Amino acid sequence: MEDDELICRVAAGDDTALRELFFRHAPWLSARLRSTLPVADVEDVLQETFLAVWRGARSYEPRGIGAGWLWGIARRQAALWLRQSGRAGDLLTRLASAEPAEVEDLSDAVVWQVDLAAAVEALGPPGGPDREVWRLLYEEDRSVSSVAALMGVPEGTIKSRAHRVRRLLQAALGRRATTANGGS
Repeated sequence: MEDDELICRVAAGDDTALRELFFRHAPWLSARLRSTLPVADVEDVLQETFLAVWRGARSYEPRGIGAGWLWGIARRQAALWLRQSGRAGDLLTRLASAEPAEVEDLSDAVVWQVDLAAAVEALGPPGGPDREVWRLLYEEDRSVSSVAALMGVPEGTIKSRAHRVRRLLQAALGRRATTANGGS
């Protein structure tokens, strides 16, 4: 049975289908989660992932790869776990600096781009001060002094805006993670 069909069965309340998804995908999800989480946390995040699958299966649209959808949920659960445990200091930095070439498969690249694009929307309209600081510092990889000169403001202002941008992105990514796991 294909993943799409299993996820549809989970949406209908079939716990046997959920078990099948778990046995099929838990090993590789665990291995990938170990790259960002302490080993002691992987099992907890995996359980939260499949709980979120159970709650969110009705929202699944079989247009892609079921495994990519599962990995997206696992990534958001890992991020939420790290934020709740206070160990997410460098999570945003890693997300923002990741290059699509570092992604092992297309589904990861899509999930990464969707998460980041949605979070960037929280910075306001294109051309706004926060959005421009994001674009110039993180997308164009310019220095603080270069951004300050381009925007005609002091370097301290750019540093303050960059700090606000990081906080806004962290909050937006946290809301997406909470929404993805059914509001818990």
